[in-house]
Amino acid sequence: MFEFKIILDDTGKIHCVKTSLTGNDLLSTPKLNKGCAFTLEERETFNLTGLLPPLVETLEQQVARMYIQYQEQHTNLGKNIYLNALHDYNETLFYQLVSQHLEEMLPIIYTPTVGEAVQRFSLEHRKPRGLYICYKDWNKIDEILDNRVPPEIDLSVITDGEAVLGIGDQGIGGINISSAKLMVYTLCGGINPHRCLPIQLDVGTNNPQLLNDPMYLGSRHERITGQKYDDFIDAFVQAITKKFPHILLHWEDFGRTNARRILARYQNQYCTFNGDMQGTGVVTLAAFLAGTAASGIALRDHRIVVFGAGTAGVGITEQIFGALKRAGLSEQEARSRFWLLDKPGLLTDDIELLPFQKPYAHKKIELKTWILRDPPFISLYDVVNNVKPTTLIGCSTVAGAFKEEVIKMMAANIERPIIMPLSNPNSLTEAEPEDLLKWTEAKAIIATGSPFPEIHYDGKWYRIAQSNNALAFPGIGLGAIAVRAKRISDDMLWVAAQALSKHSPAMQDKMAALLPKLSEAKMVSFKVALAVAEQAQAEGLAQHVHGNLEDILKKIIWEPIYYPYYKV
Repeated sequence: MFEFKIILDDTGKIHCVKTSLTGNDLLSTPKLNKGCAFTLEERETFNLTGLLPPLVETLEQQVARMYIQYQEQHTNLGKNIYLNALHDYNETLFYQLVSQHLEEMLPIIYTPTVGEAVQRFSLEHRKPRGLYICYKDWNKIDEILDNRVPPEIDLSVITDGEAVLGIGDQGIGGINISSAKLMVYTLCGGINPHRCLPIQLDVGTNNPQLLNDPMYLGSRHERITGQKYDDFIDAFVQAITKKFPHILLHWEDFGRTNARRILARYQNQYCTFNGDMQGTGVVTLAAFLAGTAASGIALRDHRIVVFGAGTAGVGITEQIFGALKRAGLSEQEARSRFWLLDKPGLLTDDIELLPFQKPYAHKKIELKTWILRDPPFISLYDVVNNVKPTTLIGCSTVAGAFKEEVIKMMAANIERPIIMPLSNPNSLTEAEPEDLLKWTEAKAIIATGSPFPEIHYDGKWYRIAQSNNALAFPGIGLGAIAVRAKRISDDMLWVAAQALSKHSPAMQDKMAALLPKLSEAKMVSFKVALAVAEQAQAEGLAQHVHGNLEDILKKIIWEPIYYPYYKV
């Protein structure tokens, strides 16, 4: 564990850094390295004279230099590798560079390009980052946690790599997802990267390609399941929360059954959050609330079809379901507004369903008057034809699933349909936004999961909103950390979605995009964090509130700048 201490000034902001590291040890520590920005005095003090070129650079000069090098990379994966290498060399420079080019670089370090990086994890030589806790080492979890780099931890993103984006089981490569999520927390929420820890829980993999790959770096056995898996997760949770009682545990890319079971088990005991269910749900709800305003249809009157009833799809459904109940619908009325489809077609009570899908299954007898194209299978075409939905959401990773005939049929019945093909990466999206505009004569209200360029149609330019959970989870995390929330409640997620939707351009112009630009993420995250912190305080879940909440948030926000160094 490296030795350094951050010294705060009277306002609670960072004043300077004290460290005992010198020479190459200091240059090899990415959290402390400044490269050629070390002053002449610091070079003398820390035995750096002669180890660096003589020019003393500013951070701005370094950013300009790094951006030129970045542009020399010709593929998105090459750019991802370059930025991660920079992160492993100088974290402050990395965050300042990406902050200045956030809209351009976020899709490179995060979705969709991180999916490629995950798949190539065992083929790329990179500096190890975070912790790897294998099932075979479950009795050494305390010891492994003691080997961490950050001395104090506010936030950990944890994965077991079973359900990565739309590419499935990637085993130990999931650590790249945990690392990328934490980068987004810092870039968009201002959370201190020196107090974050990515963790890979290695319980094996069921991906035969990885099991048979001699280069695979993870445990070479099929996934641990059942009680053994649950006991392992519990041992980990007990160990990490004992060491860090106020930590926020962010679960990411777990399989659909494990993800829900883990959240249900711990969400009322600890401050814990699931990115796939809750993060995706919040940002989609925010887009839906804005879309509702743009469509002119009252919230309680929407009919919503969700194509893909896995972790993300049901997570989104639950968030919108909560909003419908807040709009005055009973639980039964709110559930009746949803039609969910998965591999067996429409979820009905006569087919085998997972426990979390059952509340949204329709009784087969209710559908006896439906006209079906290919009975007894009930397809998306059948649902749209019979339900005449106002909203269509895709979380299936089935590329092109939203066919022209389905979209045109939907648009024939609704003046301004809300259509959200949310699957990642771009190659797996349910529909191209350009096609949606053409098929609906630009009447569709669109949000996508992946980034798409502006579209020129019928003499006008349309910015397509990206329903990226980077607009939601950094603010939720910042608000929870600022007040040391005991847990993250449903109402905290609701106010987060409301705060985000208020910044939708569509709230001022019904033809504008549903969500803010990613370049505005830090400003939006602050508003989300404030709403979350205030709600935690109102519910009695805040454990650390001394003074004005805005001031508290401003004090803990980390900025990528160089501070003076002094020797311990």
